[in-house]
Amino acid sequence: MSQSLKKPSNQLEPSQPSSPRRTLAQLIKHEWILLLVAVQFLTRLPVPLFKHYDPQWLHQSSRHFPAVGLLVGLLCAGVFWLGSILFMPLVAAVLSTAFGIKLTGAFHEDGLADSCDGLGGGLTRERTLTIMKDSRLGTYGVLGLVSALLLKISLLASMPLSMAVVALIIGHTASRLLCISLLSLLPYGGEIEHAKAKPMAQQLTPLQGLLSSGWLILAIILVALIFPNTMQQIGTGRWLLAIILALIATDYMRRLLRRRLDGYTGDGLGATQQLSEIAVYIGLAASIPLM
Repeated sequence: MSQSLKKPSNQLEPSQPSSPRRTLAQLIKHEWILLLVAVQFLTRLPVPLFKHYDPQWLHQSSRHFPAVGLLVGLLCAGVFWLGSILFMPLVAAVLSTAFGIKLTGAFHEDGLADSCDGLGGGLTRERTLTIMKDSRLGTYGVLGLVSALLLKISLLASMPLSMAVVALIIGHTASRLLCISLLSLLPYGGEIEHAKAKPMAQQLTPLQGLLSSGWLILAIILVALIFPNTMQQIGTGRWLLAIILALIATDYMRRLLRRRLDGYTGDGLGATQQLSEIAVYIGLAASIPLM
């Protein structure tokens, strides 16, 4: 998550924050604006322009990052579905993964690569941050990125079609929820004056994190309504394994970032999203004995 924020300039405007109380309509409008800010920040999708842009909206919009994950997951799942009609599953998995990279501008993949380079090659906190800010890609970054892409593609290709679709929707949504959980669990570990998106260098409150989980609940309800048989086919064992592995991946990144950088960075959040997404796929694709 190292991409800089594109500041819009006109058209949409949220309700005035100076008002002590907001009506329901104003609250809905404000959250809608924040959702659009999140979409703009995390993807290449076009959104209406804003009037009187406030940098604080980016910090507030982080609670809607899982919603962007749900949107990206739905679009990638659609590409996988169409690709499976025309090609073999491996080709469909490559097309879906490539489409997701194009859709997000390799936003999280860039964070993963920078984190691998910095955490793999830096011996001190200062050196690690310097490497992570370097635009050049090193050996650790290349290996980490290639390994992540190979895992994603092979895991998706190994699943039945409907299961892969469910995995994409849940994986993209859950991974972005787990990613922003670090905003509540860790302080900012980089240099704020050099942060590419300074409003994100603030902690997410537990209440905001709790509200973010509503988007994952929505994703689960959605796939349960559309693919009830697939949800049963996956089974409790695979769902539990996916949850446990995703939590382990997130906690691993939390402890690693705490130990090496004294907190999170944008690149660290991107790496967390990638690892937890892959963890979900591993859990759902696994063949569990005695199931």
